[in-house]
Amino acid sequence: MESNVKNLILGAGLSGLTTAYYLGDDYLILEKDSTPGGYCRTIPNERYVWDYAGHFYHFQTEKYKKLFLDLVDENEIIRQKKNTKIFYKDKLIEYPFQTNIHELEKDEFMECLYDLYFREEKEDFENFLDMLYAKFGKAIVEKFLRPYNEKLYATDLTKLDKDAMGRFFPYADFRQVMESIGNRKKETYNDDFMYLKKGTGYFIDRLFEKIDGSKVRFNEAAVSVDLANKVVTTDAVNKYHYENLINSMPFNEFLKICGEAELASELSYNKVLVLNLGFDGPSPRFKDEHWVYFPDKSLNFYRIGFYNNILRQDELSVYVEIGFNKVVDEKDIDVEAELAKALEGMKRVGMIDDSMKLVDKNILLMDPAYVHISTIENEKVEKKFAELEAQNVYMLGRYGRWTYNCMEDCVGLADKLVEKLKDGK
Repeated sequence: MESNVKNLILGAGLSGLTTAYYLGDDYLILEKDSTPGGYCRTIPNERYVWDYAGHFYHFQTEKYKKLFLDLVDENEIIRQKKNTKIFYKDKLIEYPFQTNIHELEKDEFMECLYDLYFREEKEDFENFLDMLYAKFGKAIVEKFLRPYNEKLYATDLTKLDKDAMGRFFPYADFRQVMESIGNRKKETYNDDFMYLKKGTGYFIDRLFEKIDGSKVRFNEAAVSVDLANKVVTTDAVNKYHYENLINSMPFNEFLKICGEAELASELSYNKVLVLNLGFDGPSPRFKDEHWVYFPDKSLNFYRIGFYNNILRQDELSVYVEIGFNKVVDEKDIDVEAELAKALEGMKRVGMIDDSMKLVDKNILLMDPAYVHISTIENEKVEKKFAELEAQNVYMLGRYGRWTYNCMEDCVGLADKLVEKLKDGK
């Protein structure tokens, strides 16, 4: 079958659905899965609320906050003041580490303070690790920033751009560290956040209700893109002739179906194994924390989030995140072994004990999870984006744009693209 469509959208995740919502008409969405949402899904479970790891809502733009609040029932919203900690040498240190070193033992605090004050300051940084040492000094970097980020990104930090985390990185200078000792906390972008009692999938469902469901082709994946002739072919052997192509699938995968395998292979990222675990009782130690960071490399997880604490429930329900480099094949990940190591680690840090029973679990692999932003690759990506836009092909979303951003950013980029398309610019 062949058909014509003005705006062809690849992917029915948050970015794809938002684009359709703002377009109103003249679109068709192709989605390889049977349901919308992409990574913004909630896993069906009668007892626990589990997402593809945590998805929390915090807004800086009133327009997008209003969209969220207009779509969801107020009674379904949980509002929280962020409570995050770092598990360091059997202590829970306030996050971020660099502004809370005063909570360390005295000798470690003085070591961090000394290295921070006498660090080798400079303006130009060679890479992410170089930036960390120059900004925070040796002790802070080696006690937390380096081991944690190596676990998270599952790569050599010298391969990352100095601005790999953009505005999401909690920078702090010597003055801010000293101010934190007197409880003058620096505000972060997500100090206050909202979550949904039914999980983030509830928002996706409400957003999906606002678009024309007949214009979504589920279980149909794009397998090739003919950029010259503006044709997308799918695994259902359908051909779609488009005026504008809007892609929200991972950029590396999009490049492959465009015949750009070489650039696709150069892009770096990590994979994250997510263990959603539900227990039959409360944690004996972690009763209020929303998520906790674990720099200790003897633990296989780098972060654990507490659904039950966020939802103000008693029974322990968590997402456990374990990072892998992109070169690790899914078939080579021993899921049961990783689960066993995670449970052992959770017991070691006091999160669970022998009296608690693991009632249910859901295990998934996010591939890709965090993209690796490097200077050379980023230049190539931006150049390719420009080439594609000249052909009316647009990248959207965290993975489509191969960047580090939040859900509000995805909504905003979709909104601005639709304005551009409607203006014919």
